[in-house]
Amino acid sequence: MLKKPALRKRDYPLWWLLQGLSHLPFEFLYLLADFVYFLLFYVVQYRKKVVYSNLKNSFPDKSTAEIHRIAKQFYHNLADIIFEILKLGSISVAELQRRVSYQNWELLQEYTNQGTSVIGLSSHAGNWEWELAASTNIFSAPMDGVYKPLSNPFFEVYMRFLRSRLGAYPVRMKEVLRHLVLHRQEPRILCLLSDQIPPRGEIQYWTNFLNQDTAFYVGADKLAAAFKYPVVFVGAERIKRGYYQFTFQLLAEKGSVTNPEDYSVIEAYARELEKWVQRYPADYLWSHRRWKHKRPADA
Repeated sequence: MLKKPALRKRDYPLWWLLQGLSHLPFEFLYLLADFVYFLLFYVVQYRKKVVYSNLKNSFPDKSTAEIHRIAKQFYHNLADIIFEILKLGSISVAELQRRVSYQNWELLQEYTNQGTSVIGLSSHAGNWEWELAASTNIFSAPMDGVYKPLSNPFFEVYMRFLRSRLGAYPVRMKEVLRHLVLHRQEPRILCLLSDQIPPRGEIQYWTNFLNQDTAFYVGADKLAAAFKYPVVFVGAERIKRGYYQFTFQLLAEKGSVTNPEDYSVIEAYARELEKWVQRYPADYLWSHRRWKHKRPADA
């Protein structure tokens, strides 16, 4: 019997329901995803104003018809991702590996073989949860996935279960420094979703990203400077429904980041991510309120 995570008794029925759904074949899950897409796009119209506003501002040269086409495909992809993430509750290593491929993964393996940890900067593109889960069986070094805790107690516990089930180590954002110090002698791969928006009071860096003033976290620069770790960018491509390819590109060599206040790492990340989003626009998470903060005049 599958072991339950530490849940409140009243949450057990929901846990078993989600686990039951995860055991359904992909063909059936994608039928459910098609129905959820219809609900999200046509009935609930989930964050539709946010999605269309983000797309129009990011691609001012695209026509209304092109924006509409990208938006519809985004909602299709979002519905698929919901059920693909749910599938992590039961999917086998072999099945996940069959659906996920990597380019230039030897770059990270070479560093960890030398005893050096690596910082990987990913984004909310493709299926970011599959990216972490599948990587645990590609690399010999442990995989750490940095995340923001969810406000809902049940889904906080359940998402930790999904992320760790195949061997990844979920690390809360506020515990990253302590975690790295504790494991400093052990080569690891630290994965961050670096396209998230910082709280207004924590914004330290602005840049132009997708034709808009955009705030970014600068933790990668600080960690790379403090620990002398190399930094890589992770690009995501949806090959077809339920199949993804992730590509690794070097952003900063080992020991090359000496002044974190240059923000060279996050600027290089923003430029690479911008290229990938422009190449695969429907794969990005447009429902996120990425640009809710406006750049102050003196910033």
